Amino acid sequence: EKAKLLRSQPAQIVEPKGLLYVQQREFAVTTPKDGSVSILGSDDATTCHIVVLRHTGSGATCLTHCDGSDTEAEVSLIMSSVKSFSNTTGYGRLEVHLVGGFNDDRQLSQKLTNQLLRAFDLQPDDVHLVTFCVTELNDREEKDIHFPIIYGIAVNVKTAEIFPATFPEKGPDEDLRSAHVLTGATLTNIYDAKMEQLHIGPYFWRPFPHVDFWLEQDDKQILQNLSTSPLAEPPHFVSHIRSTLTFLKEHPFPSRSLFPDRKPRIYKKNEEGLWEQVCSDKI
Repeated sequence: EKAKLLRSQPAQIVEPKGLLYVQQREFAVTTPKDGSVSILGSDDATTCHIVVLRHTGSGATCLTHCDGSDTEAEVSLIMSSVKSFSNTTGYGRLEVHLVGGFNDDRQLSQKLTNQLLRAFDLQPDDVHLVTFCVTELNDREEKDIHFPIIYGIAVNVKTAEIFPATFPEKGPDEDLRSAHVLTGATLTNIYDAKMEQLHIGPYFWRPFPHVDFWLEQDDKQILQNLSTSPLAEPPHFVSHIRSTLTFLKEHPFPSRSLFPDRKPRIYKKNEEGLWEQVCSDKI
């Protein structure tokens, strides 16, 4: 019923004000007391799943975008991050919402759904599954081709409302964060809720193999080779990958060009509710 209700809602466009956008293999956790961030969101999930874990007592809410790279470790990480903001001996319970995936040819969505259910089941704490809108429950068919119905969701940290969403603005440092994923990052916490600051990096990678070769390929080749589900990707997938590859070509050694002082790039919300970089010498 919950999945049906969620699927029936049109995706809302979420503007950048008060938003913390989470990319693939990133997570962020905060509480209703946060004066800067009121919405956590992520989209562009095809075979990936977006997971929201919330403690009903403290209101501590975590959103992550999982792709099946190391599901068990990722679930443990988000569990401990939410529990660090919650007094679990008090009232309230842990609730999880799983959204994403579809009936893809390679059954990657189904595999990830099973991994997530197993990982939460293995947790010593009770976790209550509240929303389950994944794989076959998030699938639509058009001319024999399967697509996800919901590609992205947002959660309002103050009201706990979850809704399908798209995000015109996925920054800051969108290319840098995507480059981190493309070069094999593990799940990374990007937000310090106590300081209300977004921390990006420091990230280090080796020069991306065959970057020139990939940049010379046409859109079809990029889609076929760099997507888990070429037929179901959103229209901007290829331009996003090209932009990330170009970034990797420009920064083969991030320790020199991006993080020479080994410090993260730090952002805070300004009065308009938009991210603004904080000078590192003020920290």
